[in-house]
Parts: sequence; structure tokens; C-alpha cells
Amino acid sequence: MAKKTYENAVAVLLITTEPGREHDVVAQLRGISEVKETLLLFGEYDVYAKLECTDFGLLSNVVVSQIRNIDGVEATKTLTAAPML
Repeated sequence: MAKKTYENAVAVLLITTEPGREHDVVAQLRGISEVKETLLLFGEYDVYAKLECTDFGLLSNVVVSQIRNIDGVEATKTLTAAPML
């Protein structure tokens, strides 16, 4: 299996939403260009989002300034990906 390498800052974001707001949050996430994939989840977290940014400064800005300010988002957990060497 070929190793996937990343030239950008890549992260998985796990999001907890207000009850019943999952679809609203996903709709808003899909309007952010750095969000490449979204899924609804069952369990501790409500939404999964994969982000790809040009650098970690932009990644931080997108999470803190855009995603955490979406109406209905209660909490986020950001898991950054390390490039495979």
C-alpha cells in the first residue's frame, strides 16, 4: 500500500453540536473551502470534518474564527495529521 504524504496542514475535527443542530452545522461547514469532507456521527461526537489548509496558522484560524463560531457548535476536538515519511 502506497504511503500518502501531505503538503498541507491536514486535520480531523470532531464536533459536538447543540441537540438537533447537526444538519445546520454540516450545511455551514460545507461553505468553508478548507473543509474537504463532512459526516454525521453517532456517539460522543455529532459531526466529523476533514480540513486541508496551506499551513497550521490558517488551520488554527479556520477552526477558531470560523468553525467554533458556527451557530449550534458547542465544542470541537482537533486532531492534526502528521505526514507519512
